Amino acid sequence: MDYKLLALDLDDTLLNEKFRISPRNAEALKEAARQGIGVTLATGRMFRSSLPFARELNIGLPLITYHGALIKESTGEGKVLSKWSVPRDLALEILHYGEGEGFHFNIYLDDKLYVGEENEHSRYYQSIASIPLETVGNLGSFLEKTGEEPTKLTVIDRLGRLEGLQKVLLEKYASDLSILQSRPFFLEITHREATKGRALKFLAEREGLSSSQVIAIGDSYNDVDMLQYAGVGVAMGNAPPDVKKAADFVAMTNVEDGVARFLENYIL
Repeated sequence: MDYKLLALDLDDTLLNEKFRISPRNAEALKEAARQGIGVTLATGRMFRSSLPFARELNIGLPLITYHGALIKESTGEGKVLSKWSVPRDLALEILHYGEGEGFHFNIYLDDKLYVGEENEHSRYYQSIASIPLETVGNLGSFLEKTGEEPTKLTVIDRLGRLEGLQKVLLEKYASDLSILQSRPFFLEITHREATKGRALKFLAEREGLSSSQVIAIGDSYNDVDMLQYAGVGVAMGNAPPDVKKAADFVAMTNVEDGVARFLENYIL
């Protein structure tokens, strides 16, 4: 098959345990580009958090960020190609309920990160993303004052409560929102149209490609529809069983250069 587009998740997929791109992964992606395969990132991260990795790999294609809520060019003036926001009334309802239950939220407005207060959860997030944040007190009150709609809400919890919260939110908002775990301690809330699969379809069609010409590699539940859309969907060896079932191939883990090993063995 003449593959022309490769979409890669970042955390626990392309990045190793130090949140870096290994030399072997970098070289495999450069070789893919030399062979005419366009490379892009499809991540739950903010655009500003993803851009340094795109520049490291000399990626010229638009980036899929916020789980598909924002597709933005990685070069030039950074033109926004597609954006889906969480309706403000729904975001306020979720913030009111979640904060009342003691959950920590990140909210994202205009590619900036806001939290109610700095705590162990915000510090944990920053240990991964290294993004500056602004503390604003009560997030619901802050959002009401801005009059804006957030690109994404992230709930961070390390006490095993996310599955219960996800169930509650899906029962009420499944028709309007996408509510998925991206990492063991992160529950991500975006507009229902903001998924990696829909974003990858948009980008592929913009490039004049069919799904059969697309390869997607990821590790988590928010990658499933992307893996299913692509002609070849690859789950990492560290992915949960349900994610592996959705894939055509299972690669080695992210700490074993799984991306490079798959590309070397099956594509390059």
